[in-house]
Amino acid sequence: MLHELSALNPVLLSLLAGLFTWGCTAAGASLVFFFKDLDQKMANVMFGFAAGVMIAASFWSLLAPAIEISSGMGKFSFVPALIGFLLGGAFLRLVDRLIPHLHFGFPVAQKEGPKTKLRKIILLVLSITIHNIPEGAAVGVAFGAIVTGDTELLIAALALAFGIGIQNFPEGAAVSIPLRGEGLSRARSFWYGQLSAIVEPIFAVIGAYLVVHVSPVLPYALAFAAGAMIFVVVEELIPESQREGSTDLATAATMLGFAVMMVLDVALG
Repeated sequence: MLHELSALNPVLLSLLAGLFTWGCTAAGASLVFFFKDLDQKMANVMFGFAAGVMIAASFWSLLAPAIEISSGMGKFSFVPALIGFLLGGAFLRLVDRLIPHLHFGFPVAQKEGPKTKLRKIILLVLSITIHNIPEGAAVGVAFGAIVTGDTELLIAALALAFGIGIQNFPEGAAVSIPLRGEGLSRARSFWYGQLSAIVEPIFAVIGAYLVVHVSPVLPYALAFAAGAMIFVVVEELIPESQREGSTDLATAATMLGFAVMMVLDVALG
């Protein structure tokens, strides 16, 4: 099975993986047809779990392979991972400044990015869309890495896609149900909820295409995706998971998410 998958075009695999993670978001967003509100404690748990998965994925599926690929540099094998990691964080910071958005639970007056007259609903969706960019890029880069022929990298890519898909399900609900609370119909809430993840297959293809055709950037690209994901975790997911009490529960969910992703990556690998 793995041999057959490794023979496929990495860009095609990244597209399929991106569509899978997008589909998981859509499945989670569909819960808006069954629930009209989302308990704050449950929202905190969802964001905490997503944070844990992304932290673990950043190391085992992205940073560790980046350092391994650069092992020929000896004691300086950390350099590509370091440069890529910091550039990933810087890139997300730039996106944060260039795209207007608003985090869930905050008043419109606290929107981030340039001044805009966009509606609150659009600002909320843009916030989650920004968050999904590094997830898509991470999946794409991970599948693009299999061009080296290393089966372990394919296993890591599959584990990463599955892990992101798992955390995208509750995240889809954490987007669509609050949008319903903002006054949107169930159909529109679902539409915007799943639409926030449309960037994942797009950036998955971009990431895979880049590393396949410019192979020397592979360790930098892997670390870049990790840095972008960690930026999202620290700047968005953890703060949102700690709102309005139940911090212990959210922290436990973060540890559970980390453990799930660790088991997926290490055990499968």
